[in-house]
Amino acid sequence: MNLVMTILLITTALSLILAIVSFWLPQMTPDAEKLSPYECGFDPLGSARLPFSLRFFLVAILFLLFDLEIALLLPLPWGNQLPNPTDTFMLAAAILILLTLGLIYEWTQGGLEWAE
Repeated sequence: MNLVMTILLITTALSLILAIVSFWLPQMTPDAEKLSPYECGFDPLGSARLPFSLRFFLVAILFLLFDLEIALLLPLPWGNQLPNPTDTFMLAAAILILLTLGLIYEWTQGGLEWAE
């Protein structure tokens, strides 16, 4: 019981010290860029009809696609406990092959190059 109380006391004290230091440490000097509600690089007060690069959205979609790949492959380690684990590994391999082929296609078409 003494060890549990010591650990609780240390963690509580450390949390309080870190919380107090976090209020003292930062410098409160906001500038116009920090106060701007937009962080995408577009001028929020300018015209909404300005052209923008679609490559930005391509990179965002690729990020979401590979993020989804991680979510689809997350249950893969538990595939060993299934009656037929080779089915799970074959499906995972199919997902990886499909995404790899899509990435190669985007790369060969020049969709991932910023400068032309």
